[in-house]
Amino acid sequence: MSSAKSNSTKNGKHDKPLIFVVDDEPMLLELASVILQPLGFALKTFRDPDSAIQNFAAANPPPALIITDYAMHNRNGLDLIHECRRLRPKQKIILVSGTVTADVYRDSPVKPDLFLAKPYHAKQLIDAVDSVLSR
Repeated sequence: MSSAKSNSTKNGKHDKPLIFVVDDEPMLLELASVILQPLGFALKTFRDPDSAIQNFAAANPPPALIITDYAMHNRNGLDLIHECRRLRPKQKIILVSGTVTADVYRDSPVKPDLFLAKPYHAKQLIDAVDSVLSR
């Protein structure tokens, strides 16, 4: 299940870049939308990492940022990072989790640009997005 949600200006263009948000919890996808859409970001949300990877592979242009949960039903966030970076090595990615710490990727060959622990405050997510996109 995926849904494209976007916030457009009057001329039909997005104020800010496209972000893919991947989490198997619908409420957390909605939370990200409530926080980021009013700031002008276009969001495409995915409850399934496989669907996110398929859309990522086909995206032209690709999203400026991917925000992914770590613990999901059929894959984890590191699997998603690995697949996305295989396709686009410089893809910017934030890994979020309420079940593991940043140590989970210490020995991994692929690492996110930033780790954000759940639960987080809206300002923490906004700051994380701004930080990664400004690099």
